[in-house]
Amino acid sequence: MFVGEMFAQLGSVAGGVVLLRAMLQQYFPSQLGHLLERHFRKLMSFFHPYVEISFPEFTGKYMKRSEAFTAIQSYLAENATSRAKKLKADSVSGKRSLVLSMDDYEEVADEYSGVNVTWFSNKIVPLSTTLSFYPMTENPRCYILTFHWRHRRLITQSYINHVLTQGKAIASRNRLRKLYTNDPQDSMWIHAVFEHPATFETLAMHPDKKREIMNDLTKFTQRKEYYAKIGKAWKRGYLLYGPPGTGKSTMVAAMANFLDYDVYDLELTAVKDNTELRRLLIETSSKSIIVIEDIDCSLDLTGQRKRAEEGDDDDGDEEDDKDSNPVKKMTGKEKKSSKVTLSGLLNFIDGIWSACGGERIIVFTTNQVDKLDPALIRRGRMDKHIEMSYCCFEAFKVLARNYLNIEHHPLFETIGRLFSETNMTTADVAENLTPKSDEEDVEACLGNLIQALEAAKKEATEKAEEEAPVKVKREEREKRLKWLRETKKKVDHLLKKGN
Repeated sequence: MFVGEMFAQLGSVAGGVVLLRAMLQQYFPSQLGHLLERHFRKLMSFFHPYVEISFPEFTGKYMKRSEAFTAIQSYLAENATSRAKKLKADSVSGKRSLVLSMDDYEEVADEYSGVNVTWFSNKIVPLSTTLSFYPMTENPRCYILTFHWRHRRLITQSYINHVLTQGKAIASRNRLRKLYTNDPQDSMWIHAVFEHPATFETLAMHPDKKREIMNDLTKFTQRKEYYAKIGKAWKRGYLLYGPPGTGKSTMVAAMANFLDYDVYDLELTAVKDNTELRRLLIETSSKSIIVIEDIDCSLDLTGQRKRAEEGDDDDGDEEDDKDSNPVKKMTGKEKKSSKVTLSGLLNFIDGIWSACGGERIIVFTTNQVDKLDPALIRRGRMDKHIEMSYCCFEAFKVLARNYLNIEHHPLFETIGRLFSETNMTTADVAENLTPKSDEEDVEACLGNLIQALEAAKKEATEKAEEEAPVKVKREEREKRLKWLRETKKKVDHLLKKGN
């Protein structure tokens, strides 16, 4: 009874203090009001000596998902679910067991260095149900950390860092890699679980070249301090170029599996303008590969300077990073134009905003590297150029092991000779090595490949013979033009000397 009466009296005192505060703010000058406000807060701390820190799910103008919130969620899921009474169960593709986390409006306690704290899972309800800036259908959440003010320094300087570090480690250990693409409807990333099985072991490529790429990737992941020392963003660009069917997309998947990175497949034709392109970059996470496939076909990044040089109406700037002409989709019939510019794409790759986050790899794939603007693929943007060429004998042996489970065969000698005499893509080689029925054995598949190689060799020979006269005429014409130019120079020189 005594305790109840004491709390009732404290409540009355607190209510009186609040009323007195309102009166003082109304009738006293601002300077005196600030002084009274400070004393009021000290008085109220006597009744409520606790500090609250909120960690919202989304932050910033573009409502980017908070890394701190994600880390706290992972930490609490592993360390606090055993003490929570209300749990939320999620089924994640690729995991056998359910993933448990705190339900909304649930509170759990935690202890750190003998100090007790509480975590509360709250849900933010917007004032208007018809207008919400959050990029999701459900109301966003936040975690609220509560602790006694005496432990402020320990909590803010040690405990929170401990939670974030542990949470990130737990998330990295338990996460499933994701494949993202940009949705043209709401300009947001949507994702699925990344399940591509390609690895460098199964990649059809010369072993020395694979080893070189793997060493380059490993070195990149270990050079965070080096990039900070030289003053560059922690990112690296790779240009994969070569004929269709040579394994460029498979290479991207192998890189992602090797590094354990997420993949962001950026479709440039679905991006409205440079601002949207920059926002999509901000929303990508660290430890990720941002890939633009067939960049020579997605946007016209090739002809802008040529149009300017030919006297087009566009005022094309001759400097690398100043081109701002709109680019359009390269198709037979001109479709909806995009306001993404070459300048915007260059800034996306290595502008100021590219330093937001870290440990990113940017990959371009193209079938026609000579059509790309040199500013787009220069070193510093696309740091490493990797040619994905036709299948060689060493790459064939990898495919033979993958498809036929063999390391050696008497027909390998014939196949090796044919590979040195003609070109065939890895996709065509793989198709010929794939058994079409249960009756086809190793010899039948290798025989199919030999026939395909011989047919390709014959076709290439016939084509070369047809083009030979045209080539001879072209060479003769070039020699004649060269002779005329040299003769003109001599005549001009003689005339100039005679004058």
